[in-house]
Amino acid sequence: MSAARKRVAVVGVGTMGSQAAWRLAARGAEVVGYDRYAPGHDRSAAGGETRIFRSAHFEDSRYVPLLKHADALWEQLQEETGRELRRLTGCLLMGPTDHHQMATVLQSIAEHDLDHEVLDAELLAKRFPQYRIEDGDAAVLDRRAGFIRPELTIQTAARRAEQLGAVIRRYSTVREIVPVAGGVEIRTDSGSERFDTAVVTPGPWVNDLLPDLPWEVDVRRLVSAWYVPTTPEAWFGEERPAFIRTAPTHCYGLPSPDGISVKLGLSRALHQPAGDPNQLDRTVRPEELEVFSDLIGRYMPGLHPDPTRLSVYMEGYTESSRPLVGPLPGAENVILLAGFSGHGFKLSPAFGNIAADLALDGTSPQPIDFISTLGRTEA
Repeated sequence: MSAARKRVAVVGVGTMGSQAAWRLAARGAEVVGYDRYAPGHDRSAAGGETRIFRSAHFEDSRYVPLLKHADALWEQLQEETGRELRRLTGCLLMGPTDHHQMATVLQSIAEHDLDHEVLDAELLAKRFPQYRIEDGDAAVLDRRAGFIRPELTIQTAARRAEQLGAVIRRYSTVREIVPVAGGVEIRTDSGSERFDTAVVTPGPWVNDLLPDLPWEVDVRRLVSAWYVPTTPEAWFGEERPAFIRTAPTHCYGLPSPDGISVKLGLSRALHQPAGDPNQLDRTVRPEELEVFSDLIGRYMPGLHPDPTRLSVYMEGYTESSRPLVGPLPGAENVILLAGFSGHGFKLSPAFGNIAADLALDGTSPQPIDFISTLGRTEA
């Protein structure tokens, strides 16, 4: 069956689903998307105003070709829609030189000839006085990096899919995904619809929607906090890169686009289990801010220690931190994308395109063999 005739459901029109809907519709598929809210909502994994895009990768240098694929698709989506979804301001990567994540960054830069600059302590202090660096630390400026606008991106990708012929059923919760002979049945409170294939991108609802999934997805509650600089000229000068520190406490941050505050976030180890994703606790307790205060005092003393804004959202993590991508065992017409472990948004156009490949062709030319796909157990 040709792509022009293939009927594909997209379950969850969020980070990955909106991109998959765009790429499927662009290739002529008949696309119907379902979302329990509406594209661009802040109740799952895509809130917080900004996310980091970077070319260098901490986790595995084999992601870099996928980042380059995503990079090209970010440019294409912006060109097609006329919206600024991403701004390349650079990203400063900092941490102990002997830490494995810094070693992976340097490996990815060397293997793929990425545009970068290595900064010693003296140069870092001169160009970026807002940061403190410790003895034994390295700092790398990834120039093909910056920030993404997550809510706007999801709305824009979904809207572009609709312009290309997709139908999105907003406020329509999918209750069951049932493989049937030659296809898939999608069941909601309003009834059921039959499709040739389903791309399932449920975010933090993966365990609810697919309770028999043989791979565990650990859904965690994340806190982002915004702080006003006491030295705004340092944070909002000519250079205002995003930043990541690997150790001893993994954290990241982004100067806000409005030039007022700096957003800080933490890694998986510092997040609490989310519990029921339908009843996310959005109240941030004072003790949850202690780690932020410690980080500011140690590495970013030019930020006021009291936050002006707090936001809570969710992420799904796998044991290996590699995503679950591919057809479900025994249900080849159901393509799952889940468990992106906190580093999926920058790659979302690439994975949306990969989902379209898998749904329409059964395979993808992109280099995803190293990822913990559903065809084998996690490594």
